[in-house]
Amino acid sequence: MKIIILGAGQVGASVAANLASEANDITVVDENSTTLQDLQDRLDIRTIVGHASHPDTLVQAGADDADMIIAVTHSDETNMIACQVAYTLFHTPTKIARVRSVEYLNHMRLFAQEALPIDVLISPEQLVTDYIQRLIENPGALQVLDFAGGKVQLVAVHAYYGGPLVGHELRDLKEHMPGIDARVASIFRQGKPITPVGDTIIEADDEVFFVAARKHIRTVMGELRKMDKPVKRVMLAGGGNIGMRLASAIEGNYQVKIIERLQDRARMLSETLDKTIVLLGDAADEELLQEENIENTDVFCALTNDEEANILSAMLAKRLGARKVMSLINRASYVNLVQSGTIDVAISPQQATIGSLLTHIRRGDVVMVHSLRRGAAEAIEAVAHGDSSSSKVVGRAIDEIKLPKGTTIGAIVRGEEVIIAHHDTVIEIDDHVILFLADKKCIQQVERLFQVGVTFF
Repeated sequence: MKIIILGAGQVGASVAANLASEANDITVVDENSTTLQDLQDRLDIRTIVGHASHPDTLVQAGADDADMIIAVTHSDETNMIACQVAYTLFHTPTKIARVRSVEYLNHMRLFAQEALPIDVLISPEQLVTDYIQRLIENPGALQVLDFAGGKVQLVAVHAYYGGPLVGHELRDLKEHMPGIDARVASIFRQGKPITPVGDTIIEADDEVFFVAARKHIRTVMGELRKMDKPVKRVMLAGGGNIGMRLASAIEGNYQVKIIERLQDRARMLSETLDKTIVLLGDAADEELLQEENIENTDVFCALTNDEEANILSAMLAKRLGARKVMSLINRASYVNLVQSGTIDVAISPQQATIGSLLTHIRRGDVVMVHSLRRGAAEAIEAVAHGDSSSSKVVGRAIDEIKLPKGTTIGAIVRGEEVIIAHHDTVIEIDDHVILFLADKKCIQQVERLFQVGVTFF
């Protein structure tokens, strides 16, 4: 696929790295030649120095025959105009734009084909807000990902000493939870993937990914670790777009406090939010945290634009007694570094955004993609089409399907019914199939399984 990425910032660079490894023809446009040279040194891509929305720049980038434009510059306006230019001058089939400003997103009529012809809107702040909200709702989880409109969830947890299933074979899962069906999709032990089978034994400190119907998630988590107490008190460091959205989303169910260091912003937050307590100050101020009873806080989220400040304030909050701390971190190298230490969950906006973008790039009818383990693994939701003669999956039991190594089918959603996958489960037409890929490099083989003949969706 020929794809033009406009903007070589954190998201643009991460998307380029993800797509370049999958045999796509990638061109990245940015005004910073140094940034582009660094990207070109690392990746097999073309780069163009220029303004992302200028027609001449887009011609240079190959917009005449591009399949897709992904506009992820730092400017909402540039992203929107670039999509308009691509539609009017080049008839680009798919146009994706990152739009961050709520002032635009509150008026969705702007993005109709007859107005600003953007096919897919990406709002990183909203994606990250939803991601954090799911983590707060599921204490003890490292990741919580929705499929099939939330009917099915894929959850990652650390197996702890004392969990009922730790030290037992996976086939014992059914005996421990009669009447509840779940599937362990993958296990990572010391960073390396293990494809789970019936006699696989879960060990303490394993990172376990399991799939279950939403209503059964808490029960399954209780088998793998000591259950965390429900969350009551949440403290947010930073009242920017993400902090404000998150507070607004959860203040009805939790006691929420926001620490904001800018006086005007703090005043606006206090006038906008209904139940949230807004504090003016520095989230790395030890005295302030102690005054606000940080030791009784269930979840502390550091969500400022300064990732070093996020890391330090989260570490301080943990040392002062916060039960669980999360930190918003942009640099991929930092994510691995901090999550293995004091900080419980490192949240990467790029990973949340990339999954949403990949949904529109995958071949076959792929309706959901989640990027996992810093981009090395993926979970996807694909729709089965065709019949037993034209499809490689329809009409076949799971153990008859030639899945790539490290790939597992976790669940199937058939209408409103959630079916946890077993070796003899037969896939039917229009089933939504949730797959876990321990190695993202297998994605093309999986895509081919869900293509009907030579059809491209």
